[in-house]
Amino acid sequence: MHDIRAIRDNPAAFDAALSRRGIENASAPLLALDAERRAAILAAETAQSDQKKAAKEVGAAKAKGDEAEFERLRALVGEKKTEVADMQAKAKELDEKLTYELSVIPNLPYDDVPDGADEDDNVEVHKWGTPVALDFEAKEHFELAGVAANMDFELAAKISGSRFVMLKGAVARIHRALAQFMIDTHVDENGLTEMNSPVLVRDEAMYGTDKLPKFGEDSYQTTNGWWLVPTSEVPLTYTVANDIVEESALPIRMAAHTLCFRSEAGSAGKDTSGMLRQHQFEKVEMVSITHPSKSDEEQQRMLGCAQGILEKLNIPYRTVELCTGDTGFGARRTFDIEAWLPGQNTYREISSVSTTGDFQARRMNARFRPADGGKPEFLHTLNGSGLAVGRCLIAVLENGQQADGSVTLPEVLAPYLGGKLTLNSDGTLS
Repeated sequence: MHDIRAIRDNPAAFDAALSRRGIENASAPLLALDAERRAAILAAETAQSDQKKAAKEVGAAKAKGDEAEFERLRALVGEKKTEVADMQAKAKELDEKLTYELSVIPNLPYDDVPDGADEDDNVEVHKWGTPVALDFEAKEHFELAGVAANMDFELAAKISGSRFVMLKGAVARIHRALAQFMIDTHVDENGLTEMNSPVLVRDEAMYGTDKLPKFGEDSYQTTNGWWLVPTSEVPLTYTVANDIVEESALPIRMAAHTLCFRSEAGSAGKDTSGMLRQHQFEKVEMVSITHPSKSDEEQQRMLGCAQGILEKLNIPYRTVELCTGDTGFGARRTFDIEAWLPGQNTYREISSVSTTGDFQARRMNARFRPADGGKPEFLHTLNGSGLAVGRCLIAVLENGQQADGSVTLPEVLAPYLGGKLTLNSDGTLS
């Protein structure tokens, strides 16, 4: 959420920042609406002052026996009361309209975010590992013999329709092992607090984390009004809503492994093969709540946590900084980590690590109390995948594939798989 006072103070800077995201002259309609709202507030206050003044004079006129003046003033009080109510209603309507308009404008990118129109203009900032050189034609995950028996799309479609998958046997166990490995690493090595969060949330939580009102169609809502979370960023970040946190408690670092739900609105025909893009999937999410002066440093730390998971799994990856045209709605800066998928012969996103600055905190009224006792300030919030479990499963299966359709699994998963690190071509573990 943007601060109308900041826009009022420096509309040129606001417009220049949004212009980098392809939005031109955003401040003019906002400031016009703000001026109309402020005029209505002033009119209501003026009418209320006139009403109070006339009300005092009514008694004086009555005491003097001036019936004509008494009746005039009494009528004036009634008129002003109606005028106050009308102006207050108008001011409220304009305030709600301004709040809505501010809520659907994306965050301002940091000055050092690269300019660009779309993903083609993203900038590679890091690369790790070397894509495996296979002496046979690489297959996609769902084509591997050892996987096919345990990854059933037809059975899932029978139950739920398209963009769902039923994992069975060894593949289901590997998927579960990956999630447990991620959580254990983030808790034991990266210092995050494990959370077991709800996957049903209220409107306020979705709005506070910038998923509403603009992106309601991207999520699922139950008949009684709850929303199925698109990511546990929503419940984890909203834990500090309407709070004033002591500065000494910062940073707050959390991780949760949850189901996630997305309607994939507008993605018809995109990534329909395999389990790359599903309506229901699992993710280990990281969320940090920080002091504003520490948010850039925290983003780099979170990026390292996510990259470390892939390095432990020996999955080649690259990290790109998103350009202004590809940066998400609520982010000021985002880094995507893309894992190498031999079956597609390309890198595909497996994590996004974003800082929102105080964008979400303003929507949630989430603040901290400075250690020196100063006025409460808005917190900074960050989120990142650590990692998307299903996509990580794809990366592990494709990078470990063998010519006979079996898969050699990463050694770090041994404790979670009973020491069995081969997915055989018949779909069993050994």
